[in-house]
Amino acid sequence: MKALVLTEYHHLEVRDVPTPKPGPGELLVRVQTCGICGSDVHGLDGSTGRRKPPLIMGHEAAGVVAEVGPEVTRFRSGDRVTFDSTVYCGQCAYCLRGQINLCDNRRVLGVSCDEYRRDGAFAEYVVVPERIVYRLPENVSFQQAAMIEPLSVALHAVDRAAPKIGETAVIFGGGIIGLLILQVLRSAGLDQIITIEPDPHRQQMAKEFAADLVLSPEQFRQTAPPPVDLAFDAVGINETVNGAVNAVAKGGRVVLVGNLQPEVPLPLQKVVTRELTLLGSCASQGDYPRCLNLLAKQAVRVEPLISAVAPLEEGPYWFDQLYYRRQPLMKVILQP
Repeated sequence: MKALVLTEYHHLEVRDVPTPKPGPGELLVRVQTCGICGSDVHGLDGSTGRRKPPLIMGHEAAGVVAEVGPEVTRFRSGDRVTFDSTVYCGQCAYCLRGQINLCDNRRVLGVSCDEYRRDGAFAEYVVVPERIVYRLPENVSFQQAAMIEPLSVALHAVDRAAPKIGETAVIFGGGIIGLLILQVLRSAGLDQIITIEPDPHRQQMAKEFAADLVLSPEQFRQTAPPPVDLAFDAVGINETVNGAVNAVAKGGRVVLVGNLQPEVPLPLQKVVTRELTLLGSCASQGDYPRCLNLLAKQAVRVEPLISAVAPLEEGPYWFDQLYYRRQPLMKVILQP
């Protein structure tokens, strides 16, 4: 089969590699679409330590079941499916509590680090466990399905905040996750949603997704809108973490989703004396069925976030465009 392989840092090649075989409880999926995640782009230079070559990256995918392994009971060849990026064990204490994103034996498709290696879906075929696979509704396309993984991240982040109808929120970051958080919050009935984003293109997209107020970081500092109930940091740098803490009212909730910097200074006194709740949010927690329902009902729109759809052979070009930000792109989807 053909696969887009990270052969060394900053170098991708389309190569012929052996087609994997499904084992017990596994499916072989013929990949139709696979989105380029920001973590894949960051993995190009080795800075994350989670994309060690040689590796087939890619985890935002959908396709058609090509073959089922022994003990598979819920799927058959020809089924249209998508699958979670998290491969959880289903047996540890966290999995048994439903916290599959915290699984002690967690693996992620398309990741190679010191602990494990698992090829992903920038290939014609990928093998995945049955327990992470979900059947696509008829009215959800393969391109839409390639957006379910980031949508699930946004949905889980909103769940962590437990928003109430009539509350207000601010989102730091107008990238894919920030714009999906915006849409999920809107569907939850919040009263006012503010987006903080420096890039004009992303600012315009936030407006199109019905943000009540869109500000650059500088405008936010100058105007100082009234404190909000909820703040979401979809970036993860010192400026945005502190901005989120400062933006909420007393007793407010701050959800930290992005983590571009592994460590940032924390305004501890403000957190303590204003009795704020800080909530980390990692990946998703079995949220795919709800995401599929949101897409099927058109409660969330992902099509405007798709900047380009291209064949797998063009993968090196599009990774280059994203890594060096040569043009204003949101999501690029590759088709093996």
